[in-house]
Amino acid sequence: MSTEIKVPTLGESVSEATIGQWFKKVGDAVSVDEALVELETDKVAVEVPSPVSGVLEKIVAAEGDNVEVDALIAIVAEGAGAKGATPAASPAPGAEEKPAAAAAEAPASKSSSGEVPASPAAQKLMNEQNISPDQVTGSGKHGQVLKEDVMAAVAKTQAPTKAASAKAPVSRAPSPEADAPREERVRMTRLRQTIASRLKDAQNTAAMLTTFNEVDMGPVMDLRKNYKELFEK
Repeated sequence: MSTEIKVPTLGESVSEATIGQWFKKVGDAVSVDEALVELETDKVAVEVPSPVSGVLEKIVAAEGDNVEVDALIAIVAEGAGAKGATPAASPAPGAEEKPAAAAAEAPASKSSSGEVPASPAAQKLMNEQNISPDQVTGSGKHGQVLKEDVMAAVAKTQAPTKAASAKAPVSRAPSPEADAPREERVRMTRLRQTIASRLKDAQNTAAMLTTFNEVDMGPVMDLRKNYKELFEK
């Protein structure tokens, strides 16, 4: 069963609106009271909810179209969302066990080789700087990697980077696309269009000037001074 979505009553003296934005696309599942579309009027923006649960079957009015009150703008197929939903595939039981087993084997292989593990401070610094143990030469007892060894390795890796950044930047060839004015055109909402129209009308009808009139207030101030003590009594 299909349900028609129509433009609701938007208020007194408002007979039409503009489709501002569709929150759903054709084929998307919707639930009861979920916003489908935003309607823009000269005064406010109104969201139209779905009265039923289902799937958005058809969009009649596109974004930017002007629609009148009680006009058909979309059709929702009831109950189609439940049929189209498919349960998520559960992972195989052994899928998560294999990575865990591999992770457990890693420390064992390292200990079996007889290598001395790095000090906790050195290991933490290697993790922070994304440096592998192969890039560090240990200077501690039995070749243990110390924090100072990791800092020396970090300095070596950063030296070529600084040298490359110190070189003069290569000038790029001018391209029309890159040198074009960077601008973005955004459609004005119905409310913004009304405000712009009112401002333009005010500019066309009101006198765009400023008048300055100078008045000598000396006699008025003298009169105030003469009667000031009388008013205070």
